[in-house]
Amino acid sequence: MAADTPAMAVLWGRTSTPRRGPKPTLSVETIAQAGIRVADADGLAAVTMQRVAQELGVTKMALYRYVPGKVEMVALMTDVAIGAPPADRAGRQAGGPAWRPRLETWATRMYERFSAHPWALEATVGARPIGPNEVAWLEEVAAALADTPLSGAETLDTAAALSGQVRMVAQQAAAYGADSPEQSLLATLGAVLAEDEDRFPAVAAALADTAGATDQALDFGIQRLLDGVELLISRR
Repeated sequence: MAADTPAMAVLWGRTSTPRRGPKPTLSVETIAQAGIRVADADGLAAVTMQRVAQELGVTKMALYRYVPGKVEMVALMTDVAIGAPPADRAGRQAGGPAWRPRLETWATRMYERFSAHPWALEATVGARPIGPNEVAWLEEVAAALADTPLSGAETLDTAAALSGQVRMVAQQAAAYGADSPEQSLLATLGAVLAEDEDRFPAVAAALADTAGATDQALDFGIQRLLDGVELLISRR
């Protein structure tokens, strides 16, 4: 997406304060927070200029003085909802590389942000304007891996792989709501295998060995991805 689009201008603070009409009483941050409240309550589809204006107690036309339209509104909401990356750069683990705990924290905090605002999963797909907070998350990965022998492409791919794991688990969690995705799946499999265990003996054996090992998909995936990155770094 071009850097000179209205959405990018709003996201990066490159628009001027409205000069005509009444004295400005809103900020793009306030408008984004109102949109977030709507999306948190009723989903992304419920976010319209009219609905956000009602949330703020202003007219729809008043919003257009700050935000050109819904595309820009959603871009702002997403960047504000995701927020800045974790400031706590977990220190070096005993005998371990400094980059690994930083990326563990990065991934788990990203999961927490998506879990708090599930609509952001839908809003962050495909070509779209990207704000400074999202770039700051990418900066954190690049900074963590800066002293490793990974190439720039490998560093960006590491960020993409971790983000993909986080998004996958967060999407499943959002779809199941209050229920545990893993426990729900295991319960379904248990019901099926009660009558068809002979057809799927390997699955049945794995299922029988899951006691106390559920709800670990997020951490398991993160750790195995980082194991691979660590192995690649050590081979260099």
